[in-house]
This record gives sequence, structure tokens and C-alpha cells, in this order.
Amino acid sequence: MHVAQILKGKGSTVYSVTPETSVADAIRTLSKRRVGALLALRADGNVAGIVSERDIVHGLAEHGARLLEMRVAELMTRNVVSCAPEDTVEEIMRQMTNRRIRHLPVTDRGALAGMVSIGDVVKSRLAELAAESDALRSYIAGA
Repeated sequence: MHVAQILKGKGSTVYSVTPETSVADAIRTLSKRRVGALLALRADGNVAGIVSERDIVHGLAEHGARLLEMRVAELMTRNVVSCAPEDTVEEIMRQMTNRRIRHLPVTDRGALAGMVSIGDVVKSRLAELAAESDALRSYIAGA
């Protein structure tokens, strides 16, 4: 299975903020949208960074309540790892595990095409395993 198939099933919606957005507003967006990460997009639409629940927890540990007044730019991860629609689920699972990240923006020829989470990856892998299991059962029953 490829990333493109995950996006086909879940859609290409990407929730974002700007680097100038307050962390408090980013937290509200995370909660409202029920997502674990937001892309920080510049005015031209290019990715400036990503801010995740994990970034916020680390920020709270370091800055305390002052974090809520800070800007996303002060907290976000700037070195954003992405994937492509043609990448396999196995490839991105390995990348997510090795880098200890839970969200990957999907870019197609430089343009933002969506976002996949570890939850999306696990869900697709479970569906794939269930289909393989059903095919084997049908094969055995028919043999």
C-alpha cells in the first residue's frame, strides 16, 4: 500500500497555523480539530515547521505557563520530515519509528498534498492484514 491510498481514504485536509500564531491559539486548534499536529505555514503556503502535542508538552516543561503567550515559531520543529504519495506504508512506518515522529506532511512535486499520522498508518496496515487473512481463508476453504 502507498501513501496515496491512505490520502484517498482520509482526504487531503491539512490543518495549519502560521508561525506568528500564539501557542494558546494553536492548542485551541489542535483541540477543536482533534488532531495531534499542525503545520506552520508561511504566507506563501510553504512549510515553516510543525507543532505537535509533544512540542507543547516539552514547551510546558521548559517555559511553564509563559508558553501560552509564545508564538508557534518559538516552539515548532523547523526541520520537517515529509513523505511522497508514492512512498509505501512500510517505508513511512520505518521512518516514523526511527525518527520518533507521529505526523508526516505529504508533498507531491513540492506541493502540500496532505498529512498522515501514525494512526492512519496503523489503520491502513491493519486493513491490509485483514484483507490478506481473508484471502488466505478463502483460498484454503476453496482448495
